[in-house]
Amino acid sequence: MKNLILIRHAKATQDFSFKDFDRNIISKGIQNSILVAEKSNYLVDSSYTIWLSSAVRTRETCKVFVKYWEFVPNQIILKDNLYTFDGNTLEKIIKTCPDTIENLVIFGHNNALTDFVNQFGSIYIDSIPTSGLVSIIFSVTSWQTINKGKTDKIIFPNHSL
Repeated sequence: MKNLILIRHAKATQDFSFKDFDRNIISKGIQNSILVAEKSNYLVDSSYTIWLSSAVRTRETCKVFVKYWEFVPNQIILKDNLYTFDGNTLEKIIKTCPDTIENLVIFGHNNALTDFVNQFGSIYIDSIPTSGLVSIIFSVTSWQTINKGKTDKIIFPNHSL
């Protein structure tokens, strides 16, 4: 079984004098990330590996979540190729995950996350909001063979399922 948690970065500054890659999260983004991290604390433990886009806003979001999850993850790996907005690219990246990793968290970007969740999850989502979390369970032994999984949890700043 493979467990995948997808988290969209927190709300970022709308000051476009920065390059998109360099945008920081804002205080509302931090507050929403804390809220979702606290609600999801029971989902994750030190067996999880974290992959994240190397964009500033995903790195800052990851720091907030890890602090409130109160554990040291197995690994935190920056992946430049996760700075993508394309669901097909995200799928290809996830399918490169070594099969020795059972539990994976990805901090990334929309529309890639929403597209992936709607293709591989069991619940349709219009759009994953900033700081939103979706957990999918796949009944496979290899990341390369993931197909339709079961959407296990949806935790957004304004609600959870």
